[in-house]
Amino acid sequence: MLHTIPMITKLLVAAMRAAVFVPLLAAAGGALAADPVAPTNADQPVVPEIDRREVALPQYPSNDFELGLFAGTYATQNFGAHAVYGLRLGYAVTEDIFVEGVYGKTKVSDEAFRQILPSGVFEQPTANLSYYNLSVGYNVLPAEIFIGSKRAKPAALYLIGGVGSTKFVNQTRQTFNFGAGFRVYMSDWAALQLDARDHIFTLDLLGKQQSTHNLEFTAGLTVIF
Repeated sequence: MLHTIPMITKLLVAAMRAAVFVPLLAAAGGALAADPVAPTNADQPVVPEIDRREVALPQYPSNDFELGLFAGTYATQNFGAHAVYGLRLGYAVTEDIFVEGVYGKTKVSDEAFRQILPSGVFEQPTANLSYYNLSVGYNVLPAEIFIGSKRAKPAALYLIGGVGSTKFVNQTRQTFNFGAGFRVYMSDWAALQLDARDHIFTLDLLGKQQSTHNLEFTAGLTVIF
């Protein structure tokens, strides 16, 4: 009888423990089966802080316009060759096509005729010739020019033609011009230009109206902006 009492006491203690831990285990199991809770910013070791700011895009120049000076030789048919100078303004329509306006001026002499005709052809021994034209050009052959063994400059061979007007000895004549040129870009804003053109217009200074071909060879410096 005395041995039975401790046994009963142990059974009662085990039952009480089971009554306490079984509900706790059931509750823990239900919590694990439930949907997980999304972590909050407090759970992250580092929270990024980004300051948003307005960004202004840089404005690059288009470099579509060209302004330049030129000088060279203008050979007036029947009256010899003389120095010519002028101004040109161009605009790049595309990478290969451009338009160009040119104004040029030269002097023409009738000295050769005065050796035969004392009065000459002009009222004075020399006369002014000026012209302007509007032309369209096309870069037919992009190229490079090597300056030394380690430096190369972009270049382009172009064809050009257009229409304009020539004023010579009080006569104003419609003029067509055709030719070719070569342009070397020394930097992003400057280029050297060689140009050869034929200016075609009619004259009747020698008693007969005729179409004249007047060749011009020039070199110039162009500023790109």
